[in-house]
Amino acid sequence: MKVNWNYIKMVALFCLVVFLFAFASGRNNARLITEPAIKFTGEDNLFVTNETVSKLLTQNYGGTQNVVKETLDLNKLENVLKSNPMIKSAEVYVAVNGTLNAEIKQKTPIARVSTNASYYIDDRGFYMPLSSNYSARVPLVTGYVEKNNLENIFKIATKIREDEFLKMNVIEIHQNANNKLFLKLRQCKFLVQLGDLNLLDKKINNLKAFYQKNIKEKTLDNYSKVNLQFDNQVVCTKI
Repeated sequence: MKVNWNYIKMVALFCLVVFLFAFASGRNNARLITEPAIKFTGEDNLFVTNETVSKLLTQNYGGTQNVVKETLDLNKLENVLKSNPMIKSAEVYVAVNGTLNAEIKQKTPIARVSTNASYYIDDRGFYMPLSSNYSARVPLVTGYVEKNNLENIFKIATKIREDEFLKMNVIEIHQNANNKLFLKLRQCKFLVQLGDLNLLDKKINNLKAFYQKNIKEKTLDNYSKVNLQFDNQVVCTKI
């Protein structure tokens, strides 16, 4: 009987590959995790610190140093990080060298409420607490504001964030008890009466036209109120 050496070599090679893969996989799973490496993506200003993220990770596994890789539940660690009210998204993974990596994206504040409570509104319209590490330069929100009813404030704050003129000039959003909105502009004495959010783009264009005309004529300080609630006109109250 003739021995098929080529077949035997192929089987032996296959068995060797399986053995090496299993051996490498076992060693990889048994690898000890080292100190977490934390990376923040997006803006450079940190509302939550490296130390805070590292503490969240270590507290959930009694310390991630010298922990066997296969015992880590990475999905759970991600959910722990995302439960932090400052964090928008998180990705946790273990590198080949055994380093536990966490990529963090923070929430982005677009307005700061300062009423009986103080907090940010983020770019999705949700509550975001203040940070002891960094204060964002965003419009202040005053008046009657409820955490469970931020829709109007979110819409006007988003408009301010997306419009260069408003972003440069609006320093405060005020909402009264009837949900009517007012704006305060930087270095201007007058109050802008916006009213509701109907025809918002038209109202903002009217404000821009009024502002540009009066800044050229150096008459901005002559007014105490600028009312944008009327169609096709800006009604002003002089000081």
